[in-house]
Amino acid sequence: MSKESLKEREAQIREQYKDVPPAKMIAMIAGNGYKEAAEAKAAGEPVGWCASNFPQEILETLDIKVVYPENHAAAVAAKGGGERMCNVAEDEGYSNDICAYARISMAYTEETDIPELNMPQPDFVACCNNICNCMIKWYENLARDLDIPFIMIDVPYNNEYEAGEDRVAYLKGQFDVAIKQLEEISGRKWDQEKFEEVMEISDRTGRGWLDATAYSKYTPSPFNGFDIFNHMAVAVCARGKLESAIAFERLAEEFDQKVKDGVSGFKGEEKYRIIFEGIACWPHLRHTYKGLQGAGVNVVGTVYADAFGYVYDNTRELMQAYCGTPNAISYERALDMRLKLAEQNNVDGMLVHINRSCKQWSAISYQMERDFREKTGLPTATFDGDQADPRNFSEAQYDTRVQGLIEVMEANKQKKSKEA
Repeated sequence: MSKESLKEREAQIREQYKDVPPAKMIAMIAGNGYKEAAEAKAAGEPVGWCASNFPQEILETLDIKVVYPENHAAAVAAKGGGERMCNVAEDEGYSNDICAYARISMAYTEETDIPELNMPQPDFVACCNNICNCMIKWYENLARDLDIPFIMIDVPYNNEYEAGEDRVAYLKGQFDVAIKQLEEISGRKWDQEKFEEVMEISDRTGRGWLDATAYSKYTPSPFNGFDIFNHMAVAVCARGKLESAIAFERLAEEFDQKVKDGVSGFKGEEKYRIIFEGIACWPHLRHTYKGLQGAGVNVVGTVYADAFGYVYDNTRELMQAYCGTPNAISYERALDMRLKLAEQNNVDGMLVHINRSCKQWSAISYQMERDFREKTGLPTATFDGDQADPRNFSEAQYDTRVQGLIEVMEANKQKKSKEA
């Protein structure tokens, strides 16, 4: 698409959504992804199931429709279907120790029509393990059970602070193989010019997303932090679409205006500002949110959401960016990300979700909590939970831990007030 055509397309999108609030536009884009995939499936086109941190730019360039099992599982869990679907997988012999997203996903190959949310069954799976090594066996299992192609891009854990040239070269070879596989599956030829256009749009989407989430640095924050958990679906599944870039830019503009007007999207007085460490507890999202909101606690930082803000200027930097997801980076860099959030967003404490499903993330959380507390002097608290299985969460424990965190944050505020 020429620059002129791209400008025309942008003008059309802005006109189409001019009366639609950014948050609603974001929700519409997420919904359209499922609709477009269902239409492609009905038309006989191959549709894939794709890992959240697989290089979406490749699929967008080849115009291959995909859906995201992680997003789907989160939505199913948030709508109350997590335990039922986990039980289906467990009845098939899968252990309840494995990721609940994986259990829901594998159950969905058996229960293909559910009340919470449907999506097309896959003709191939595209996997990337930079978010989680459980992904490999999860997607291998899907491919084996459904007898469909398995496309894998391996992103090794990065012991160094930045991904070096050896890792970029390793990824480049895998990109080339994945492109060839997807050409064969789709019957379409690779278009380098379109790829560069998609990269430009995806980079713009990443920058727009990070610009929007960065507004939490203002006090009070112009938005309730739990809103970000809902908005991030588009950052996951539609990074290469022009609509996504425009939606996030509009969201940032809305937040900017709220800051100028002194308006906050947080209901009530923002008494305390915290980092929420880890993935949202989707089955109990209402309780976890209400427990904080009712006490005047706003979430103004989370590395989980920002993890999907890929920013780069060329193919090499794109590959480096995909090496930089939270679970693929060194502990030192991961800690620095949390410390930076605390400094930039003027936080009063950190609440850590020890997520039974996400063992790779939660395994470092205890040490992360200790180091964070030691280096910042800020209070922390942990609670046990799960991103999709409601059985691994206790409302009473959560409420007790949050109350304890609030008491320490309040004591710190009173101490600072007296010293001032």
